[in-house]
Amino acid sequence: MAKLLIVDDEEKIREMIGKYASHEGHDCVLASNGKEALELFKKDDFDLVVLDVMMPEMDGYETLKKMKEIKDVPCIFLTALGQEYDRIYGFDIGAEDYVTKPFSLKELMMRIKVILKRENKTTSKIIVDGLVVDEDAHTVIVDGERIDMANKEYELLLYLLKNMGNALTRQSIISKVWGYEYDSDDRTLDTHMKLLRKDLGEYGNYITTIRGVGYRFEKEI
Repeated sequence: MAKLLIVDDEEKIREMIGKYASHEGHDCVLASNGKEALELFKKDDFDLVVLDVMMPEMDGYETLKKMKEIKDVPCIFLTALGQEYDRIYGFDIGAEDYVTKPFSLKELMMRIKVILKRENKTTSKIIVDGLVVDEDAHTVIVDGERIDMANKEYELLLYLLKNMGNALTRQSIISKVWGYEYDSDDRTLDTHMKLLRKDLGEYGNYITTIRGVGYRFEKEI
């Protein structure tokens, strides 16, 4: 997934976007104004910026112009402005898209997905707090430390992460990780899940057992 910078002077809006995007698997950093966003932008590498237009001190237009001087990163403007001139000006200075307030979070996520795909900014990495799984490199990093993980535990983790927030039945997990023809009982899955939780340290707590159903990976928020 991608790393997003969410900038809005309204706390409720930026936290709402951050929460929703995190559940979609993105790594989100929040900023309350343009100056704070610029400082974060200088220090980190973001795949996309969601930027409010109307902010005190430094508005979204000025913030984006300064960001473009540092690095060319796609941006979606959030705005209550409906004038054609405002939209054209935003596109002129480098915005990829506009979303007018009030907006649908689902629609915003779809626009983000389209832009990331177009910009080829999608990554093989899945990042959840200090847990980083790189599918291309087949590696797992926990709080900066690489973990030597058995293949079955790795496949279990990848399946859970790709379905983050969803309840997965025992049978679906066994079918995906061991194969449809594999004849296994619950103890095999439970044993590997126990080992996986141990490998993940504190992030093992993100794996929830759903009694009578199976498991779910859910980030604590």
